[in-house]
Amino acid sequence: MSQAKKVHRGSAGDGSASGVTAISPVPLHTQIREVLRRQILDGTYPPHSQMPSESQMMNLFSVSRITIRQALGDLQKEGLIFKVMGKGSFVAKPKAFQSLSRLQGFGEAMSPSGYETYSLLMSARETEASIVVAQQFSIKPGTQVFEIQRLRYLNREPISVDVSYFPIDIGRRLVQEDLAARDIFVILENDFDLNLTHADLQIEAICADESLARHLGIAEGSPLLRMERMTYAGDVPVDFEFLYYRGDAFQYRLRIDRS
Repeated sequence: MSQAKKVHRGSAGDGSASGVTAISPVPLHTQIREVLRRQILDGTYPPHSQMPSESQMMNLFSVSRITIRQALGDLQKEGLIFKVMGKGSFVAKPKAFQSLSRLQGFGEAMSPSGYETYSLLMSARETEASIVVAQQFSIKPGTQVFEIQRLRYLNREPISVDVSYFPIDIGRRLVQEDLAARDIFVILENDFDLNLTHADLQIEAICADESLARHLGIAEGSPLLRMERMTYAGDVPVDFEFLYYRGDAFQYRLRIDRS
């Protein structure tokens, strides 16, 4: 059976197996988008598989080309598909995600889902605290802190650049550890006997500059998720980080309860 035949055919003017009908108050392109979205999410169209052509979908749903293009355009905006010039539409690889409901290191969060993680240590040095870093640690600007920069990999693809700052004594000890294979959180707790209790964080969307784009293997100006996170052991700040995640491959999730 061809890929195109996976979409149930039905007239746009009647009730059909696809559920697409002109009788519904929901616009046709929205109905078609939902049919295709379900089939992408349930694995009918696996990652990197090719979607039916626009002409095939026009016949399958008995609608105009502009209606199909509207549906595909919505799916592309959601990141569920991508288009290749002259070849058509393809299913995008699902984004990895990390829940923000728990304080976890990257490897801790990814391993239970079967992801392979690895870190490349780019630099480790003593440096003077900037105004931002000094404010986080409640120290004077110019005070010596320890900076560690890592390139994080997920399934052997670069996923983030992490720039972390520590008090001098902690940083000097950390650089002696296996930072390629172990999460810093795990080292702080298991090896340094620090009880990590909570973190303050903020997230914003930015565009990749030349350096970040080069390290992450993406085009300059590509979207990134930038997180600032200060982690505490009790009430003592121990780890301040700037985390830059690829917007096309990673997302954060958070459950919010209404009491």
